[in-house]
Amino acid sequence: MSKKVLSICMSLLLASIVQAQNEQQDSYLPTLGIKTNLLYGATTTPNLGVEFGLSPKLTLDISANYNPWEFSDNKKIKHWLVQPELRYWFCERFNGAFMGLHAHYAEYNVGGIKILGLKGIRYEGNLYGGGISVGYHWILSKRWSIETTIGAGYAHLDYSKYKCGTCGNKVKESNRNYWGPTKAGINLIYMIK
Repeated sequence: MSKKVLSICMSLLLASIVQAQNEQQDSYLPTLGIKTNLLYGATTTPNLGVEFGLSPKLTLDISANYNPWEFSDNKKIKHWLVQPELRYWFCERFNGAFMGLHAHYAEYNVGGIKILGLKGIRYEGNLYGGGISVGYHWILSKRWSIETTIGAGYAHLDYSKYKCGTCGNKVKESNRNYWGPTKAGINLIYMIK
């Protein structure tokens, strides 16, 4: 009797493997995309991201941003930022709604921007932290997609404060803990495969 049960179990297991392979061949799930965040681009920050499929419902998104520009009157939002994120997709990867868990690290040199309260002062330092995000991905064609995402979390900022944009003595050296928005994006995506 145990040989008969073992034989049935082996047959069911083999049938399940064959069915899973057939389903995998029948459905197309993208595995790799490159992207750019149009919101960051609007702030003169060139950026590029890549997203890898890890499983049918998990992806790893890694974005990098770099702003080297200095504007008139010593206005600047110079920085570089890297932000990896593990995403869980509610439907299937690269389709529909997702939740993410992200980390971030940046170095910055910002100042002279009145709207940010930085008229006549400059901050230089680094930050690190993490957060959670939600988003939605729309498939436009086999190769093109667009997604929106927003996230909130924590960042620890270490900084030096200066009186003017390019000169001046250091006024303060300190750190700050920040809780609030940590991510926002409207991403244009090209699926490589």
